[in-house]
Amino acid sequence: MKKPTRFLPYGRQAVDEEDIAAVVEVLRGDWLTTGPVVEAFEIAFAEKVGARYAAVCSSGTAALHLASLAVGMGKGDAAIVPTMTFLATANGVRYVDAEVAFADVDSNTGLMGAAHVQAALNSPLGPGIKAVIPVHLNGQTAPMAEISALARQRGLKVIEDACHALGTTYGDEGGDSVSVGSCRHSDITVFSFHPVKTVAMGEGGMITTNDAEIIERVRRFRNHGMVRDPERLSDMKEAFAPDGKFEPWYYDMPEPGFNYRASDINCALGLSQLRKLDRFVTRRRELVGLYDKALEGMAPIVRPPARVEGCDPGWHLYAPRIDFSAAGTGRAAVMRSLQAKGIGTQVHYRPVHRQSYYEKRYGAASLPGAEKYYTHCLSLPLFSAMEDSDVGRVVAALAEVLEVDR
Repeated sequence: MKKPTRFLPYGRQAVDEEDIAAVVEVLRGDWLTTGPVVEAFEIAFAEKVGARYAAVCSSGTAALHLASLAVGMGKGDAAIVPTMTFLATANGVRYVDAEVAFADVDSNTGLMGAAHVQAALNSPLGPGIKAVIPVHLNGQTAPMAEISALARQRGLKVIEDACHALGTTYGDEGGDSVSVGSCRHSDITVFSFHPVKTVAMGEGGMITTNDAEIIERVRRFRNHGMVRDPERLSDMKEAFAPDGKFEPWYYDMPEPGFNYRASDINCALGLSQLRKLDRFVTRRRELVGLYDKALEGMAPIVRPPARVEGCDPGWHLYAPRIDFSAAGTGRAAVMRSLQAKGIGTQVHYRPVHRQSYYEKRYGAASLPGAEKYYTHCLSLPLFSAMEDSDVGRVVAALAEVLEVDR
């Protein structure tokens, strides 16, 4: 009997016995929710990316919301968001009742540059812009030094959406290698640990920063807005007993927060996965190299992802540029044909400014770089457990579906 063909999703987690054992150890212990493993994960993560502080939370979306809260955005403010991103980047801004100034992106990389930021600053929402949120797409970085310099000139906060870029480094203006998450050119960096990401914890997010006030606000807002530190209490009447000692049960809520805490169960998986980050990133880079070589003969119909100079990506997605029109077919037809051959694909992303909610709120917008990128992107399978032969299988199937000689 012929062995069934293994289905290759566009992305998936890589969980081994060490990860399982780490979670079981928590299940057999005293803490299930926020306990010692949460703190251990935060300390290890901050050290790994080179940040002073890290705070874990329930999802990457929660992290983006917390970041908007932490920099003080609210009604009357706006943030610049590249339209080529997931919904959560823009939605995190709307959660605090601020507006979204959508920016265009480079048509080859899908990344927002300084010129795109400047164009957004000149938009009708420009006077109210308080923050800029560069998105690192597929594992490659936006030009952070340039964007940061422009933001600082305008007094804007910078929030890096690095949900695709754990393990990525880039060169700064002085030639130094900068780890994404170190916040060299930003106030906050946000990560996601969704199962398709390089490090998975089921659901989870992380915020890194070097600002003590920002991390205090993040930690407070992720836990209902509660404070227990006597120095931060606004109502002292009940906080102290007649003998002058602080009441050990006392807490106050200066302003409402959210239940965005992460559990020890999830963080046990995250911490175990983090220890394998270098191996995961190395393997993803190897697979990308195999893809690049295998696609060489399919140009100009299929071209590898455009590269960002000076960036060493911790690849999250492999999205070659495909000229579907020149191939005489449509993207949906290609996806369905590949699915029938046991190969999963996805589109990252439909530009957010075209979502019905945002079109109704801001009207139709012309962002040609994003529109062009959107027409040719298709994410092929990329995850660390793939075998070398899987890349060959994917590329052969793609060539067959597109009817392109290799």
